[in-house]
Amino acid sequence: MGFFIYFYRMNSEELNLKIVAFFETIEKYYGCKTEITEGLFSDYDDLDANLTTWNLSQFDLIRSAYRNNGGRFMFEGQTMYYEISGERIIDFKQPGRHKFEFIEQYSETVFRITKIIFHSIY
Repeated sequence: MGFFIYFYRMNSEELNLKIVAFFETIEKYYGCKTEITEGLFSDYDDLDANLTTWNLSQFDLIRSAYRNNGGRFMFEGQTMYYEISGERIIDFKQPGRHKFEFIEQYSETVFRITKIIFHSIY
């Protein structure tokens, strides 16, 4: 758990505990079809889908890790690689079974939402 030291300094304790719990149990999704929807937006208080730039990726999750150099959470598939900045996460929630959402803040007016759905094998 030592690899989360830098990450812990950047976010609230409650948020950290939720994120760490997610990554401590992510192995159960290895081999699952994984859908990542990423959106860039500029108003955190008003996430308007029509004013957001969206990207969609699908792959089978092979592994995940935390990259200390740069403080990134990584998701990897056969032909796909995706990262989330641990220090920039300002919100994390689980809106449904096997569904998770991260929001990162990159500047005062630039945010990225990452929605992950694991199409569970169980």
